[in-house]
Amino acid sequence: MTKTYSAFNLLREGLRGQKGWGPAWRSPKPRATYDVIIIGGGGHGLATAYYLVKNHGVTNVAVIEKGWLGGGNTGRNTTVIRSNYYYPESTALYDLSVKLYEGLSRELNYNVMFSQRGMVVTAHSEPEMELAARNVNAMRLNGADADLLDVDQVKKLAPILNFSPDARFPIHGAVWQGRAGTGRHDAVAWGYARAADALGVDIIQNCEVTDVITEGGRCVGVATTQGEIRGGAVGAAVAGHSSVLAKLAGYTLPITSFALQAFVSEPMKPVIDTVAFCPPYGTYFSQSDKGGLVIGGGLDRVPSYGQRGNMPIQEAVLGGLVEMAPALAKVKLLRHWAGIVDVTPDSSPIIGPSGVEGLYVNCGWGTGGFKAIPAGGTLFAHILATGTHHDISRPFDPDRFITGRLIDEGAASGIAH
Repeated sequence: MTKTYSAFNLLREGLRGQKGWGPAWRSPKPRATYDVIIIGGGGHGLATAYYLVKNHGVTNVAVIEKGWLGGGNTGRNTTVIRSNYYYPESTALYDLSVKLYEGLSRELNYNVMFSQRGMVVTAHSEPEMELAARNVNAMRLNGADADLLDVDQVKKLAPILNFSPDARFPIHGAVWQGRAGTGRHDAVAWGYARAADALGVDIIQNCEVTDVITEGGRCVGVATTQGEIRGGAVGAAVAGHSSVLAKLAGYTLPITSFALQAFVSEPMKPVIDTVAFCPPYGTYFSQSDKGGLVIGGGLDRVPSYGQRGNMPIQEAVLGGLVEMAPALAKVKLLRHWAGIVDVTPDSSPIIGPSGVEGLYVNCGWGTGGFKAIPAGGTLFAHILATGTHHDISRPFDPDRFITGRLIDEGAASGIAH
């Protein structure tokens, strides 16, 4: 069976009717024991499994997924990848992810469609320009790329934006990160799944965790709809349902879950070749390779696990889009969905021990989970394999909510969640 994607294999399989391709990953039955069990078959869980084998040689690994791979938040986001944060801890984390994304298609032999088309975050007053300059300086000092643009430079990058002096929020300039971009969400999940499976990881779909097994205060496995599975270490990467799993296992997390809605329009000719975000409107958009506009906005303000849209958010986000780019007012929508995001008090993720010995968590990414998948997987694999933090993940340990050393990106970099 053919498993490697190459020009030669594509030609050969084309000539013989595409009948030689093997399955991208197996569908094994769970074994009784593993060295590491990972709960959650989204991007972070699959990446963790891949890096456990690749970086640490831990080969006896299982990924347990309640539904199908990438069916949670990995497949329900707007695919923006960036590292434009304020604090050095955040830049180290998210820029590691951007660097890993830059070589990921080649590494996985799977095209994750990372398009580094850049991201422009507009500023709409002179005080906002001062804050933009502060952010650019912080990013540069922390090792990330960033530029401060004036209004003419923004106009060259994204001429479809509203540059009228009569606009509700006239554009004065912007922060530009040229290495930012977009990826293909399902391709990231499938690429990691395929690579992890090739390294021997068991990926078990349609397998719901119904209980966490503890003995002597230590987590030793999980009860599932496919039977009991025991493991030397258990990692939970379940995004918006992290607090649900925490309740099951008997620990608490400073997390509140919200729905985050997004939209895709009908395909159209190219109108923008970057990601544009106007903070006062609370709306951002880019254009996919198929031509559809991918549009996002703020959170629903009512905690929820409902993966569905609603009209008030649709009106707020699309109203912002029309003010950002009035030429898009007649564009028709094709799809509208919601993902569930897990938001912490300081808008930064949690990576580390759960409070139950043997059980570790990777959660609290809010709206930043997709862009952090390669770094999140790398750092979580390090903890699961060694029992200790990587230098980059140490600041994101849950103990910061006890010590008070928060990484408040909500206030510093202006992200809303």
